[in-house]
Amino acid sequence: MPAQTSFPSLAALRRLQTLNHVHAPLRRTGSGRITNGWTGKTTNNGRRTVLLAAGGGAATAGLLAFGDDVKYTYEAVERTGRVASALAICVNDYRKTLNAREKTEDPEEKQRLLRECHQRCADRTLEVLEKSGGIFIKLGQHLSAMNYLLPPEWTTTFIPLQDKCPVSSFESIERMFLQDTGTSLWDYFSEFSREPIGAASLAQVHLATIKETGQRVAVKIQHPSLQRWAPLDMRLTSTTFKTLKYFFPEYDLEWLSSEVEISLPKELDFTCEAENARRTSRHFSQHAPSLPLVIPDVLWAKKRLLVMTCESGHRLDDLSYMDSHGIDRDEVSATLARIFNEMIFGEGAPLHCDPHGGNIAIRHNPSRSNRAKTNFDIILYDHGLYRDIPLPLRRSYAKLWLAIIDGDIPKMKQYVYEVAGIGEDKFPLFASAITGRDFINVVSATDSGGVLKPKEASEQKSMSTALQEGLIVDLVQMLGQVPRIILLILKTNDLTRALDESLHTSQGPVRQFLILARYCMRTVFYEQLEKIREMSGGGEGGSSLWSRPGNVVLVVKAWWEMARVEIKLEVFELWLRVKRALGLGQGGFGQSVPVGRKGQRRLEREVEREVEREVEREVLEMGREVKATATATA
Repeated sequence: MPAQTSFPSLAALRRLQTLNHVHAPLRRTGSGRITNGWTGKTTNNGRRTVLLAAGGGAATAGLLAFGDDVKYTYEAVERTGRVASALAICVNDYRKTLNAREKTEDPEEKQRLLRECHQRCADRTLEVLEKSGGIFIKLGQHLSAMNYLLPPEWTTTFIPLQDKCPVSSFESIERMFLQDTGTSLWDYFSEFSREPIGAASLAQVHLATIKETGQRVAVKIQHPSLQRWAPLDMRLTSTTFKTLKYFFPEYDLEWLSSEVEISLPKELDFTCEAENARRTSRHFSQHAPSLPLVIPDVLWAKKRLLVMTCESGHRLDDLSYMDSHGIDRDEVSATLARIFNEMIFGEGAPLHCDPHGGNIAIRHNPSRSNRAKTNFDIILYDHGLYRDIPLPLRRSYAKLWLAIIDGDIPKMKQYVYEVAGIGEDKFPLFASAITGRDFINVVSATDSGGVLKPKEASEQKSMSTALQEGLIVDLVQMLGQVPRIILLILKTNDLTRALDESLHTSQGPVRQFLILARYCMRTVFYEQLEKIREMSGGGEGGSSLWSRPGNVVLVVKAWWEMARVEIKLEVFELWLRVKRALGLGQGGFGQSVPVGRKGQRRLEREVEREVEREVEREVLEMGREVKATATATA
């Protein structure tokens, strides 16, 4: 165990930074703006500039995008004005709130003023996003998951956008189907539901029956209006974040609009989504067939139309459905951890970057219990936003997580730099962002829990307070510097963490971290095998791992490092199975259970015997895996 170093919490870091910045003098920028210290807050002299520039900048962007289209000019101006006016009002609201905070000495009053301002602006923004629809809904869904970056008033206000999406008329769908396929919708389908079974930000899904085969299918149809408004909406999004940066230079979120501009065209092309779905299905059928993952089969796709098999289920937060069907929430949580760790660390696996609650469903499947430990299916929808993680980044990312779990601070710093290019000055921020935990817990000794212990309300409050005190500025600047793929990994981490929290499991985060550690150790193990082979002069068609006597020791050492994590996880999961079989109450691993002293001893002996058998099976299995891997690389 590496030596532990005393680190301040996020709130303490903010207080240290405040000493350096809070007394910064007023300054006039080259563009004539007057800002105050590190907040970049515009003074009263800039009030008119705030309103005119915020409204005029967004309006100009809209008219430039659609100035020549007379037919849509009125609607474009209305749409642009809606965004511009809300932006101007919110900027002015924050300006007045920041001024009021400077005039009060009461810390609680300062927090109250800022919280109320956050809520007012979030409510205004939500109204604009709902009225505008399209990519604004998509943006709001993304923001609702950024609880590591935005105040809770914003993230919780935007949660309804995950389900509350606009619905396109049936007539507009019929016209688009004819336009895109050259045939009437009724020439292909014998039945087609007029009302969608689900609506998302970019599309809606209808049930239908293929006329020729009678097969029941789900048809995903892009909102017809997106083709008209997507260019304008992307320009408005970009202008909004540029405006925020203009008046609050330290609060630079342009990287977010840049990611939208890159990702959106791919998400709007359903042929890309079809290929992502097929590729993911192939990967899991070949590399993780035991996982109860269901991906709807794609029958055919065009740019705005996608026809697939009908796979329905219930939302993951429908706890009453799971409880009534005997679905173990702990097993659901563990299955989600395995699915998304396979996507991140699996060789050649694609990463689903939008796993929010509306894109994942669960259904009871008792037939699975005959061949697996689960009695449910996890259904994964919406495969438009995918990324591939380069092998070197995947390996460094695995080592970073192992360092976090072990509380190894020097290695954390090393791999944070390798993964994101972040130096020691921003290292605590990145570690907190990636784990969703206060940095003081990230670097705590593992024997005191570290990131393995459940997050308490006091920790969440401390993190929220640190963000409100100004740490958010540093976090925004840091995220603007990291590679885009890291931003998407952070987004996936946040969304899956939110899904897990919604399950209200009994085991805490220990099992998820053990599953994560297993995937990380396997990634490191295969890298070590590759290095051993290279040391032996191997390459394409080169030497075997066993060509040098000393390689045996190196392979066994690498294997044992992986085996330790595998055995820990197997023992923990065995303990959970024994508890369930005996109908025991909740309690963490290693805790005594209320079965009496003699019953406790009998239980411990039985667990010990079962552990020995389980470890023996695991060792033999991993030995076969090592041998097979070595033979394959020979």
